[in-house]
Amino acid sequence: MAVFVLDKQKRPLMPCSEKRARLLLGRGRARIHRMAPFTIRLVDRQAEDSAMQPVRLKLDPGSKTTGMALVRESETVDVGTGEVRRSSVVLMLLEVQHRGHAICDALTQRHAFRRRRRGNLRYRPARFDNRVKPEGWLALSLQHRVDTTMAWVERLRRWVPIMGLGQELVRFDTQALQNPEISGIEYRQGTLFGYEVREYLLEKWGRKCVYCDVEHTPLTIDHIHPKGLGGSDRVSNLALACLPCNQRKNAQDVREFLAHDPERLERIEKQCKASLKDAAAVNSTRWALYGRLKATSLTVEVGSGGRTKWNRSRLGIPKAHCLDAACVGHVDAVVRWRQPVLDIKATGRGSYQRTRLTRHGFPRGYLTRAKSAFGFQTGDMVRAVVTTGKKMGVYLGRVAIRASGSFNIQSSTGLVQGIHHRFCALIQRADGYGYSWTKIAYTQGDAGTGAACAAALSLPRMNPGVSRAN
Repeated sequence: MAVFVLDKQKRPLMPCSEKRARLLLGRGRARIHRMAPFTIRLVDRQAEDSAMQPVRLKLDPGSKTTGMALVRESETVDVGTGEVRRSSVVLMLLEVQHRGHAICDALTQRHAFRRRRRGNLRYRPARFDNRVKPEGWLALSLQHRVDTTMAWVERLRRWVPIMGLGQELVRFDTQALQNPEISGIEYRQGTLFGYEVREYLLEKWGRKCVYCDVEHTPLTIDHIHPKGLGGSDRVSNLALACLPCNQRKNAQDVREFLAHDPERLERIEKQCKASLKDAAAVNSTRWALYGRLKATSLTVEVGSGGRTKWNRSRLGIPKAHCLDAACVGHVDAVVRWRQPVLDIKATGRGSYQRTRLTRHGFPRGYLTRAKSAFGFQTGDMVRAVVTTGKKMGVYLGRVAIRASGSFNIQSSTGLVQGIHHRFCALIQRADGYGYSWTKIAYTQGDAGTGAACAAALSLPRMNPGVSRAN
């Protein structure tokens, strides 16, 4: 895990290790610039006096989570064959959790409130007829995914000397997923359609057998309702099963096979009808994100989803959004990927709505007009040193303000109420994100799991491809 480093002019330098950061801080050569992600600022060095290495930020865009990987790249040329081998040393792994679903729910609720007020209370003329959507318009929940990803790209550029970008430019063909029998020379998909079905089923069913929940084993494609009994090849009729379960089920209908387990049967029937809205969200935002990345004037390397999966399976790396990002594009080796992941959750900066509403949309209470009190704002990270009273001690966490000056602090040990503002010292302002560290769970069998699952799914492979654009 790397620590970001800035020079005395707040320009980015190469990240350093935790041990070196502690030494620099202990010797007075650096100051803490930011707590999350942890960043230090040197007081005796400028960027001109430091050596830079090629650092690339790789992205794996997703509907709910976008994986990011900061890697230091190096290339070696084989003297005998002239082959160029590229290896990536992982500096930091990040995962950004979007709040697009929360935005969609809030807009749906607002729409219902407004519709009730228009239809049941008093008439107001429609206003949508005189509005024109600009070219490239995206729904707010989709635009949020692009804006949040670009916001973190710009942030990381301020803290790390990034010289290139990488993006997985994947496309899910939702029309072919819903109707595999579509005409037109296999919809001109070739081997891409087979890859999409495999990857979609692995994601949909959680990479485990739907009948016994076994993981890390070769999986096969099973027809929930057998073709001999009228079942089709639609993706909604396909599931993943281990070889023993597939053989026991044979040509039975799923209702007959799971007659003794009605709970599992209900869960499978509900899951097989899951919508494709997450795949549609990725399709809608991928080119918008790519255009924004190209506008940064950095070199953008684009890799296909097949290339990412091939790299990950070949290198024995487990499935994770951030590790998929590390495997984007042309890479022959990935080093130091076994490290904690910085989880970044988009929480927003509060609400413009200062009114609490009833279930019918009428006001029932009002929030304070000002979002800050005594120099603090809800969500700020503070350190409170209480010297008197029943709550003596040191508390570190995020604060919830009150106009009375008696704050609440959410620390790692729980909620502490009634801390006076004079005991609080600001550590970091609220920036609309929550931070936490997690570890990736991996096993010794990860090296063969991906290849075994792909081999067991008897569908054609996609040839991996990679392109580069300036």
